[in-house]
Amino acid sequence: MNIFSKKSLLWAIGLLALLSYANCQSSAQKNHTKMQANNPYYSRTDTTKLTVTNEEWKKILKPELYYVAREAGTERSFTGNMWNDETKGDYFCAVCGNPLFKSTAKFTSMCGWPSFFEPLSQHNMIYKEDYSHGMNRIEVECARCNSHLGHIFEDGPEPTGKRYCINAISVDFEPQP
Repeated sequence: MNIFSKKSLLWAIGLLALLSYANCQSSAQKNHTKMQANNPYYSRTDTTKLTVTNEEWKKILKPELYYVAREAGTERSFTGNMWNDETKGDYFCAVCGNPLFKSTAKFTSMCGWPSFFEPLSQHNMIYKEDYSHGMNRIEVECARCNSHLGHIFEDGPEPTGKRYCINAISVDFEPQP
């Protein structure tokens, strides 16, 4: 292969990667917009505590999100689309839009779920003892809508030593421009 062909091939691969990335970001934004349209409670600015029944949430949320968020389910590890993504941006509750995390607090823990060492604000989270599955853990819920997000563990990096292990389906991501 001559030099011109190698340069052309590298240029084409780079362009393809850029277009794929742009399409993924566009799809994420479309999914967010669709979620807002179907969910009258979704807001990234309203911090009013919600009192919505599970019956109502079941009508609004997709079944897989309902299972994790409202029934404290867990998505399988390494199946969510954000566990190893390093894109800069903000993370919001997928159920209600409450701001939860910044990408600057995200780290790769290799547990298969997005991991953060601190939330955007302690006031945006509820912490509950969880003794399910024969374990003693701390469950993390959204303080606005009481949806299950994941669990917190004491094996994270500095500066907090915490690992917020969050189900990817439980969060929406807004990339920085």
